[in-house]
Amino acid sequence: MGLRGGLAGVLDTFGPDYLAQHRLNAGQAKAWRAIMACRTAALGGQVESCTTCHATRYVYHSCRNRHCPQCQTRAKEAWIAARRRELLPVPYFHLVFTLPHALHGLVGQHPRLIYELLFGAVSATLTEFAANPRWLGGIPAFTLVLHTWKQDLGRHVHMHALVVGGALGPTGNWVSAKRGFLFPVKALSKAFRGKFIAALQALRENGKSGEIALDPSSWQTLLAQLYAHDWVVYAKAPLGGPTQVLEYLGRYTHRVAISNERIVRIDANGVAFRVRSNGEGGKKRTLHLPGPEFIRRFFLHVLPSGFKRIRHYGLLGPARKVPHLAAARVALDVPPPQAAVIESVAAFMARVSRIEWDRCPQCLTGHFVVVQAILPARVARNERGPP
Repeated sequence: MGLRGGLAGVLDTFGPDYLAQHRLNAGQAKAWRAIMACRTAALGGQVESCTTCHATRYVYHSCRNRHCPQCQTRAKEAWIAARRRELLPVPYFHLVFTLPHALHGLVGQHPRLIYELLFGAVSATLTEFAANPRWLGGIPAFTLVLHTWKQDLGRHVHMHALVVGGALGPTGNWVSAKRGFLFPVKALSKAFRGKFIAALQALRENGKSGEIALDPSSWQTLLAQLYAHDWVVYAKAPLGGPTQVLEYLGRYTHRVAISNERIVRIDANGVAFRVRSNGEGGKKRTLHLPGPEFIRRFFLHVLPSGFKRIRHYGLLGPARKVPHLAAARVALDVPPPQAAVIESVAAFMARVSRIEWDRCPQCLTGHFVVVQAILPARVARNERGPP
């Protein structure tokens, strides 16, 4: 049994058996190696000594891989700090667009293609509804975040959309959403389904050979399944002010499939972890999976290399974000944002963890200072994980 806890402990304990039966793609192998090396001597670090009592501690570097459960807090806070300067003083809406289970087979075979189609269908749907004078009649502003999992680590591909409650009108005016209402959900669902299926069909007919390789019979069967039910689009209650929006954003933007805190036990029989039930008021329970099955499910959610899971559209689109937001602030009669402040690691730890990172816990008076660098260790490939 491995001595480490969390996800790295699962890979350490059950990884050899899993790798003997499964082959990882390049992105999955990279994530595996990063998670195993995170905050260990493999990545190097530094030796720090207390200025008063001379106590010593070893601080190892993090891997910064976006799938590592140990590396998301700082990345999330930095991202939110950047978004703080883009917030507008209006209500925000949270929508969730979900792909039906009938598409899970194609997701497994062509994840990059299907995820791109999902981004395209959701963004086109929201842009179309915002442009309609019946609802807003202007340029919207929204952020999309892709999630691919549910609580038991099974596949559940859905898109979180955080949408500004208004739009920039054609004359530079601001058009506010109706109180407590943005777009009709049933109409959104039909438009979303239509745009996704049309894009999927175009890819099948005009894409590169083998991208969507379905024979006519299989394709018709899939179409029947996709049109059999309404697609799920869920609209949550509108959010309040900027502070609430930022806190809400943090729940979704840098979340990984499972946090180390949810893994409660690793033993010879498998992995026990906490899940939240959809019913019963979100009551938590413990689920137990065999180790290799836990690993298989987790790596379903490692995204293709270089794939952007957080994207911005409309007024927030990177091409014209600065002039668009400036125009929106003029329309809303609000001042420009304050200059960004780069936060130190010590300040970040004090704010998020409420601890003085450099304060010595033994003498309580001294501070840790760096006395020596630790070079990355040369670890044998079979110890790092898959090739």
